[in-house]
Amino acid sequence: MSQEFLIEAFPRGDQGRGASRRLRREERKIPAIIYGGKKEATPISIWHNELKKALENEAFFSHVLTIELDGKKESVILKDLQRHPYKPLLTHADFLRVDKDHEIHVNVPLHFLNEDSAPAIKLQGGVANHQITEVEVICLPQNLPEFLEVDMAEVEMDQVVHLSDLKLPKGVRVAALLQGEDHDLPVVAIHKPRGAKVDDEGEGGEEGEEGEGKE
Repeated sequence: MSQEFLIEAFPRGDQGRGASRRLRREERKIPAIIYGGKKEATPISIWHNELKKALENEAFFSHVLTIELDGKKESVILKDLQRHPYKPLLTHADFLRVDKDHEIHVNVPLHFLNEDSAPAIKLQGGVANHQITEVEVICLPQNLPEFLEVDMAEVEMDQVVHLSDLKLPKGVRVAALLQGEDHDLPVVAIHKPRGAKVDDEGEGGEEGEEGEGKE
């Protein structure tokens, strides 16, 4: 993992809707909680704009984060994020404690490489159909990948790439595949646009009719 994220946190005593509204309105912070591990859940508050800016980085969602509270640091991952229903505001965040000896479940994004230059797309007029854009992985915190790559360079027309085709870093497993072959979901495929297929079939039909007329 090439990036590091440090979040400044503050103890939070008052709880409830009224306290949360005052926190957001007067201090420009949002309520959050740290839970998991062998410790009790810890209510905290964090700067709203600091978190909002961090969320602009895709890697934030698939990294082990560091929260600093009262001079002490804890390793966590973001497990849940709540937003205002219609305003561009964050309202609450949940962070799960992690340690280096226990596996974690995290959704990581998929990066599709060489899509524009894939022969099935560039030369044959195919279009990539993305079924999923992230996948849940299981691994130790130190093995957590920032993303998984899907190389489209050799994907042929009408070929389907499944979860089992993904190249995984050492120590990383796809959660869905542990549930059996029925969960080997499609990730991406290249197909000709529907209209193009109809046109091809139409052209073939016209040629056949002309051939029959000539006979």
